[in-house]
Amino acid sequence: MGPLTLEIMKNALTRLDQILDRPVTLIMGGGGAMILAHGFPKGTTDIDAIPKGIEINELDPLVKKLAKELNLPYDWINPYYSTFSHTLPGDYGSRLITVFSGNHLKVEALSRQEMLIMKCFAHRQKDIPHAKALVRAGVDIEAVEARIQELEKKKIRHATEALDFLQDILDQVDGE
Repeated sequence: MGPLTLEIMKNALTRLDQILDRPVTLIMGGGGAMILAHGFPKGTTDIDAIPKGIEINELDPLVKKLAKELNLPYDWINPYYSTFSHTLPGDYGSRLITVFSGNHLKVEALSRQEMLIMKCFAHRQKDIPHAKALVRAGVDIEAVEARIQELEKKKIRHATEALDFLQDILDQVDGE
């Protein structure tokens, strides 16, 4: 199993759409959103998505079935990024980008702004290329910084580290 590329993700989402029996929306973040919505050229290990219209315990057997059928990782769709969903602003839904729309399945990706907020809170080494790409693509830095500062005032865990990560990314991009 190699990385999930644009083509592999679109094929897998098409197959998922074909086996769903009701309307389902996936709110996608992470590397999948970077590729499908923001033109990041590399592959990813999974699609981070929060399901709407289906419980994760109902979606999981379908994900595993398709993993076997398409030779994908068993958790090629997972809700892991929900750990950081509390950092999203209340109006994030107004900026979602539709990246797939089928008969039963709709997939919407987080905007550049929300992606950068979440990358800052994760502040992992592997998030640096994504964060830099988002900055170079013209993300609204002021909005991102204001949101993280708002969360810092509310004493949300890791907000200070998120601000430090953002500043490091901005310094690195400025220095290139």
